[in-house]
Amino acid sequence: MTPRDNQTIAAILGRRSIRKFTSDPVPGDIKRILLECAFAAPSAHGRRPCEFIVIEDRAVLDDLAEAHDSGKMLRQSPLAIAVCAQKEGYPEGDRAWVEDCAAAMENILIAARALGLEGVWLKVMDRHPRNEKIRPVLAVPPSVEVVAIAALGKGAEEKTPHEGLDEKKIHSNRW
Repeated sequence: MTPRDNQTIAAILGRRSIRKFTSDPVPGDIKRILLECAFAAPSAHGRRPCEFIVIEDRAVLDDLAEAHDSGKMLRQSPLAIAVCAQKEGYPEGDRAWVEDCAAAMENILIAARALGLEGVWLKVMDRHPRNEKIRPVLAVPPSVEVVAIAALGKGAEEKTPHEGLDEKKIHSNRW
């Protein structure tokens, strides 16, 4: 067995941005494990700012698809998870919550792939006017930042796994 045959490695290399989904619902136990994986992500200073909105209501998914200029696949996806950050308690200028939410999002997407689902990362934070349009759809309070949304479901398209390295972007010891 080669390292590439490892299930975890296969899930990481096989994770691609999939934007077409079947209408099959995502079972409750799968949703729970996706969230458990999100909560397992590292957090700077153990602050754990991440909060999650699980979205399955077709009307809300459709409203998000309308509000997010790159989120049309939300009209097909049976599930979305918004990764949010509770910013209260962070010193001015400390945006460690961004990395915490990014780690949680990547855990969700890799776990989805490992469980036979696919997904795509939809950026929200600092994207004007996307952010302003999505906040009211999700009814988030002012102290919460919507960092990103994962559109998830059974994939209706396939992409080949990632393979190889870009040697020009690898540096040893120094640039």
